[in-house]
Parts: sequence; structure tokens; C-alpha cells
Amino acid sequence: MKKALILWGGWEGHTPEETTRIFAGELEANGFDVSLENSLKSLEKPEALGELDLIVPFYTMGEISGKQWEGISEAVRGGVGLAGVHGGLSDVTSNNAEYYWMVGGRFVGHPYIGEYTVRLTDVKSPITEGMKPQFQYDSEQYYMLVDPANTVLAETTYDYKEYRCTMPVVWTKMWGAGRVFYSALGHVADEFRKYPDVLAMTVRGMLWASVK
Repeated sequence: MKKALILWGGWEGHTPEETTRIFAGELEANGFDVSLENSLKSLEKPEALGELDLIVPFYTMGEISGKQWEGISEAVRGGVGLAGVHGGLSDVTSNNAEYYWMVGGRFVGHPYIGEYTVRLTDVKSPITEGMKPQFQYDSEQYYMLVDPANTVLAETTYDYKEYRCTMPVVWTKMWGAGRVFYSALGHVADEFRKYPDVLAMTVRGMLWASVK
């Protein structure tokens, strides 16, 4: 049986506990043994992390210690998958730039909140297979600093005041031997109920990341 660890906490506006319960249930339905922790302390135990198949942080505006960074980086480089959404993965800490190199991007703002279009790229992936080529989404539209080496699966056009660019929304990358999946969609738990295709895509991204 595969093992997943979900770390939740931080800013309550992202409904971390409720979001955690949704994805814990989805992973359990896919045969995972899921552990939940309301802190980042488990990241201080690299040997235990190395026995996992997947780490999923739903944690916003925390602080990762040097020991915790070494633990998660070592685990993912060794083949443990990393997956997450929105600020729960891309705004975990303010004190470690290398963490965001591992994730593939960092949230820097959402000056526009409302409806916008998400477009799949021409990359063929089991994560986005069967989805509509484009769809409308109503939420915070994340403006991010991103790794140009990411494999981008979906993008949006950011056109708000002085901000005009194509912005990645969903991507994958490698960190050593570990697979990383990120989606900027999912500000709160209700969005995964409102957009079941996004929920399904996110679960597929987690399953993809868990493959060693």
C-alpha cells in the first residue's frame, strides 16, 4: 500500500483542514495509507519521509526551518513525490528561496480576483487527459514567479492593469528523482466541489507524483 503524508495548517483563509479532508479521502479511495499532521515537524525526520510515496502540504504562510528543508529536499530528491495546490504549496514559507525552486514557482500576488480562462497546453499528460481544452474558473488568479524548466500543463492570460502575460497555472517538474506536481487552482475547499474536473485533475497529479 502506498503511503502519503498531508501537512496542513497556517492561514485559515485557505481552509487547510477542510481541503485536507477532501484529498485524504480521495487518496484513500485510490489505495493510499494517509497520515495527517497539523504542523511541519514531520519534515525533520528524513528517514521516515523516505518511506513515503507522497508528501502533500496544505500549509500557508509558515516558516520552514533549515532542518525541515533538508528533510523534505532529501526525501523528494530520493524519489518521494511532492504535490499540492494554490498557496498551500506555493506560499508555505517566506524564508527559503530554494524551497520554491523545488516546487517550481512562488506566489507573489493576486491583483485580479474573478472569472478567467484556463487553457490546456499541447503537452500530452495523464494528468490533464480527457479535460476540456479550456474552461472558465472563478477565483484568485495567481501571479507567480516560475521556473522556466517546468513542464506546463495549463496556463492563463493575465491581463489586469499593468500585468499582461501568459501565466502558468498547472505544471510538473523533477527534483532529483522525485516528481513534483503543482496547480494554482483551489483557493478554498468549496472550489473542488464547484469544479469536479479540477478535483479529478488534482488527484491525478498527486497519483502521478507518487510514482517512484
